[in-house]
Amino acid sequence: MYVCGGVIPALAGPRLQLRPMTTRDAPALFHIWSHPQVARWLGAPPLTSVTVTEQLITLLSEMAQEEESLRWSIIGPSGEVIGSCGYNRWQLQGAYRGEIGCDLSPAFWGQGLMREALILALNYGFEVMGLNRIEALCHPDNARMSRLARSLGFRQEGLLRQYRHTAAGFQDILLHAVLRPDWKYTE
Repeated sequence: MYVCGGVIPALAGPRLQLRPMTTRDAPALFHIWSHPQVARWLGAPPLTSVTVTEQLITLLSEMAQEEESLRWSIIGPSGEVIGSCGYNRWQLQGAYRGEIGCDLSPAFWGQGLMREALILALNYGFEVMGLNRIEALCHPDNARMSRLARSLGFRQEGLLRQYRHTAAGFQDILLHAVLRPDWKYTE
């Protein structure tokens, strides 16, 4: 198992930590995931309560047990939950690729914290999970995420037309990817 027998490992960086999500994180994650500046990019129905957020965290934990998803809470410099990141899905048979996703409280934007978190998650994907290709899918208007992906060595490979269906209708998605031979951040 690539999540250590169903247990998601904690990862530490210079200023933050990635640790397995727990239902204790629900109030903070509900606040982040339902924030208008964050929710618009998630491509999912809006969360309605902390209880619904707890249920989502439980589902994500169950999916990690089945190796269908791998999500960490991002713990900021002061010990608080400031976002999440992880693998929405991956495929090892024949493809060795995964899709990464992330979100961060707007109060922490522009400080390089998501970059640090993604370096930890990408290193884990390449070095532990054995991925060869990691993709990041984002809305074409999400310039902040596109810039972050490019700064980490991802290349924009194309536009996936009407790739997702949301409450607003079908949505185009930009596909960014980084390959293991191109990855250089092993901090």
